Amino acid sequence: MAVVAELITYPVKGCAGTPLQHARLTTAGLEHDRSFMVVDGQGVYRSQRGHPRLAVIRPEPSPDGTSLTLSAPDIEPLTIDIDLESPRCDVELFGERYRGIAQHKDASGWLSEVLGAESGLVRVPPEHDRVTDGLTPGTCAWADSGAVNMVSRAALDTLNDRIVRAGRAPLPMSRFRPNVVLDDWAAHREDDVRRIELGDTELAFAKQVVRCAVTLVDQESGTKAGPEPLRSLAGYRRSAGGGVVFSANFSVLRPGRVAVGDEPAVTAWDLTAATAPPTSALRGEPAPPNPWAGP
Repeated sequence: MAVVAELITYPVKGCAGTPLQHARLTTAGLEHDRSFMVVDGQGVYRSQRGHPRLAVIRPEPSPDGTSLTLSAPDIEPLTIDIDLESPRCDVELFGERYRGIAQHKDASGWLSEVLGAESGLVRVPPEHDRVTDGLTPGTCAWADSGAVNMVSRAALDTLNDRIVRAGRAPLPMSRFRPNVVLDDWAAHREDDVRRIELGDTELAFAKQVVRCAVTLVDQESGTKAGPEPLRSLAGYRRSAGGGVVFSANFSVLRPGRVAVGDEPAVTAWDLTAATAPPTSALRGEPAPPNPWAGP
């Protein structure tokens, strides 16, 4: 029986994740996920592609969500009150313009020192209405392109088998920065799911995730350490649209609670996929009709 093995939220885009035992899943993803974003002096987002040291910054929102603590090696931690009231400012993410809320200037000084470049911290505003694309559109805060990123441990095991056979060291799951990791689930089966229930929530498939150079960053040291996993993924996970894919993004249809140990229930598969199972791999029930399949 498949189970939710890990839940991880990333309060600040590009920074370290926080493992959870249980969480509230909102329409924009796990609570606090990518609610904050580091930007340059012009409001353009910073990424591990250009600033791999983002990975060593560990953000921790307070339990009541009113403050945020930032910590990193060789610098005193910083705690700021979360500002949701100040005037909105322009920010840019993947060439698109959005509105954000600039946080306390102390965060700017702290981040600039850690990254060695002028930086600021912005919070997604309550009225944020970003729409994500994919088979099932949804919304998210500052995540790349979807509310929930899901993958199986078996997918990583399959990749690491290839990496080890090539004479290189296996990689941890942190390279892929997922939100939900499933155990006892076939490798890449998430690609064929169309609807899935986790806890009392329901999610719908949006798209496979095309992987970029962020996967080349060692998440513990905040340094680039390529060429894996992209080199091995190129041998068997090429996308028809270009690039390589690993894991899938899902939109949230029904918010609620999800916890480590929950047993997922697939309610719709992509029956047109070559690997689609004739029966539910989770409950042994016939796979229900796929509402996205053609006649």
